[in-house]
Amino acid sequence: MMADASLCILTAIIISHASYKVGAFSNDTVVVENVTSSATNLETNTTNSATSQTNNFGFNPTTAPNFTTTKVVLIEITNGTKDTADKRIDKDKEESIKTVGEDALKELDCPPLGLEGLRVEDSQLRASSQQRAGLGPHRGRLNIQSGIEDGDLYDGAWCAQYEDQDQWLEVDALHLTLFTGVILQGRNSIWSWDWVHTYKIQLSNDSMSWETVMNDTEEAIFPGNQDPETPVLGLLPEPTAARFLRINPQTWYFNGTICLRAEILGCPLPDPDEMYGETQSGSKDDLDFKHHNYQDMRRLMKNVSEECPDITRIYSIGKSYTGLKLYVMEISDNPGKHELGEPEFRYVAGMHGNEALGRELVLNLMQYMCWEYKRGNERVVRLVKDTRIHLMPSMNPDGYEGAYQKGSELSGWALGRYSYEGIDMNHNFPDLDNIMWDSQYMATDKSKVSNHYIPIPDYYTKEDAFVAPETRAVINWMQDVPFVLGANLHGGELVVTYPFDCTRDWIPQEDTPTADDSFFRWLATVYASTNLVMANPERRVCHYEDFQRHNNIINGGAWHTVPGSMNDFSYLHTNCFEVTVELSCDKFPHASELPTEWENNKESLLVYMEQVHRGIKGVVRDKVTKAGIADAVVKVQDMDHDIRTAAGGDFWRLLNPGTYQVVVWALGYRPAARRCQVGTEARPTPCHFLLSPARGVRLGRWGIGEAHLFTQLRLREFRLRKLRATTKVLNRRREQQQQVRRTRSARMPQG
Repeated sequence: MMADASLCILTAIIISHASYKVGAFSNDTVVVENVTSSATNLETNTTNSATSQTNNFGFNPTTAPNFTTTKVVLIEITNGTKDTADKRIDKDKEESIKTVGEDALKELDCPPLGLEGLRVEDSQLRASSQQRAGLGPHRGRLNIQSGIEDGDLYDGAWCAQYEDQDQWLEVDALHLTLFTGVILQGRNSIWSWDWVHTYKIQLSNDSMSWETVMNDTEEAIFPGNQDPETPVLGLLPEPTAARFLRINPQTWYFNGTICLRAEILGCPLPDPDEMYGETQSGSKDDLDFKHHNYQDMRRLMKNVSEECPDITRIYSIGKSYTGLKLYVMEISDNPGKHELGEPEFRYVAGMHGNEALGRELVLNLMQYMCWEYKRGNERVVRLVKDTRIHLMPSMNPDGYEGAYQKGSELSGWALGRYSYEGIDMNHNFPDLDNIMWDSQYMATDKSKVSNHYIPIPDYYTKEDAFVAPETRAVINWMQDVPFVLGANLHGGELVVTYPFDCTRDWIPQEDTPTADDSFFRWLATVYASTNLVMANPERRVCHYEDFQRHNNIINGGAWHTVPGSMNDFSYLHTNCFEVTVELSCDKFPHASELPTEWENNKESLLVYMEQVHRGIKGVVRDKVTKAGIADAVVKVQDMDHDIRTAAGGDFWRLLNPGTYQVVVWALGYRPAARRCQVGTEARPTPCHFLLSPARGVRLGRWGIGEAHLFTQLRLREFRLRKLRATTKVLNRRREQQQQVRRTRSARMPQG
């Protein structure tokens, strides 16, 4: 950089007019160039995706002004004058910046700086004023959520102290950046309505001299928000390079004040004066790092299956409301078959359709395991041979498609969260917690109250029950496969939660542990401690809760009560232990961030799967015939949660290291007991049982009566059959309705 140059600005020249003027952050104006070429004569190099579909910000280049350029001009101004004799531009630097600028403009998809994703630190944000500390510039981040109480340190926006047109929020990009747009949002609050209607944008290289973005000869006025939550994109008329950007509100909601949340779009530009370039974050794994819509997801899964046909199988567990299939990829050395003694594991992503990171991580995991298995990676080979792994990338494909069409930064906080019918699936499973607690409260003998395999309530099986088809499909899937361990991948925070998610007596927040609280804490810690972002003690709070105080894990009920969660249902209705992983502050990170997010989570995803091999495993057999006994109860003494054997008589009981007294019984057999030692190694302890046939055996000494034990089991199976029957009826009715709508649409006159 020239020592006596007070200011340097790079601007993209869009060739569609005869001449252009570039502001020089002074009273002088410099005529850059007189261009006679027309836009139709330009050679453009836009990609197919840029010309045929909406980009990641919901901006369609085919219907917008042509931002493709063939020239980028660097102008240096010294003391407000143009000195072409003594203040010559470094041609190498100009060409270097020019190339990057042109490429960025051709793509027209500059990523966000990272206000939402916290790559922009609090120290990079300044403001003209603030109402109070909790409404300072550090809170002016897209989609940031406020606490329950207004007035704390974690409010939902930056809010200016004064209501005039001299207020601003400033972002320091730290390096020369090609700014292309601003995304604005109002204040997140359940008590206040505040947002900005219109605003100006100002740019600077030194945070002292500022130039307002122009629209031809007038200062550009950008449209802002009409409500607090919907993000609105404002594209600069000409993508412009600078280091600092200010958002300068001009008008705001008449009954509110100046408050906003924002994200800035810009492509970083190289600085040849720096001897060492900035370290690029990413991944060494050459995976398909992009956001995959439904068709892209199907294609990727098909490609992985074709590359690794011996260890993969694709299947569907049902359909969404609009008819999209709920795909699962199985990874195993014997796909399509449950092998006796081999545990079953699942990852479920996309329950909330707009929480897109989990979807992409699961798709990346499919690719990674396929390729690493072929390379002979010992860790992956061991997982594939010893575990039957099921990967569901999208439980709510309808919701995802809605969020995907808006784009990663424009879908907001809630668009796509719910099913097509408006159902939050994480509240849509049967609330078995309160059924169990109510039974315990009313029972004279609590030992006769089931602590596992609790039946679905009858109301839940009816045709008019407000149950999403996706939820019904997952419940049936849980019944068909004897899952041992799983995780439910979400987004919007950085924490791992574990059951119970629901609190007793509808208390909003209360630690509500299960009988397996210590093991659940271990599972949550395994993921959180190996996640590169969660484990970083210097990381910023996402919204308003500091989970680092809890080592980035928390009991679900202690965070907020969630009746009808999938985790609690899985624990009380099946043998499967499950946690929820909140993967990122940003629910729908930009595609450019996916390589880094994969590296943040890769080890966590692998090491968590390996925990399925902790505890004890065994087979319960008939002592005479040696046949496996299904639905035998496996009880660990002094732990108020039992499990049952699978169809072949095999079982897996997740336990921390220690010595346990284990009792097994089944209808028509005498109980058996033995001591089982669990070590610290990540491999299960074999603990097999042979049961002797006997009739009329009373099981009271083991804490439960024979009649009650198996009445509950029969009721559970009966209600599952009812659920499946009503699901078939509803699916048939829905398909007929959709066919009628398609027929009517086809008959409508075109255009």
